[in-house]
Amino acid sequence: MTDSVGCLPRDLVEQHGITIIPVNFLVGGRLRRDWVDITPTEAYELFLQDPDSFKTSAASPEEFLEAYRSAAERTPNVLCITLSTKLSMMYEAALLARDLGATELPDVRIEVMDSWQATSSEGMIALGAARAANAGKPFEEVMATARDLRERVKVIMFLNTLKHVYRTGRIPRVASQIGAALNIKPLLTVRQSVKFLGVARSKQKGIERILLQLRQDAGDGPVHVAVTHAYAPDDAEALRERIAADFNVPDLWVSEFSPVMGYATGTGTLGISYYTGD
Repeated sequence: MTDSVGCLPRDLVEQHGITIIPVNFLVGGRLRRDWVDITPTEAYELFLQDPDSFKTSAASPEEFLEAYRSAAERTPNVLCITLSTKLSMMYEAALLARDLGATELPDVRIEVMDSWQATSSEGMIALGAARAANAGKPFEEVMATARDLRERVKVIMFLNTLKHVYRTGRIPRVASQIGAALNIKPLLTVRQSVKFLGVARSKQKGIERILLQLRQDAGDGPVHVAVTHAYAPDDAEALRERIAADFNVPDLWVSEFSPVMGYATGTGTLGISYYTGD
């Protein structure tokens, strides 16, 4: 299982039997659960109407415990992969739920792993582990697969605006306002925390930077790629088509950024997560 910030498409979730813990957010005066009560597209439309009303919170230990109970009906082994502990309290909530369920679920082994990631790079780790499990691998090998992917997966995000990024707490609000006025578009990555990669002056230059980095890392070898966007489906599809045409991609899919991430990055954000090799 993993949380909804992993941005896994619904078809992959269903195909591989992955449990998704929805992240909670408040928008328009109502509490919503990511992908349960509202789709990302619907959430972004509300966000654009009143961005300052948007608030987020991690899933509660009770929500994780309920997911463990449900999983225990099907398996004696549960691997829960969470958003980076440097970005959210999800990991701590999952651990607390495991401790709360120790007496109730004595025959179930529950392991909680910090992905060090966010967005579809987190989802890729969960997907790789699920594929190993569905292939009949022992639980130790499933966890080893997740740890291996955690070391290998990378993410690059291009923000179309700096207007909302102050919500991450990484830069002051006044700095984001100045950056937005100067039309500075940052490129970011995640490795435990959000890290700055550089800037671009236009969307096209930002996309070229993403593709250049992907080429440097992948060369002509196989690379597994997820294209993720915040309310920018046409841009995401165009990027997917370029990657499909120019790279050796055994896996390539498009998904939407969880609104929990998008509220900080703003609409128009475009990114890729990827790892090379098998």
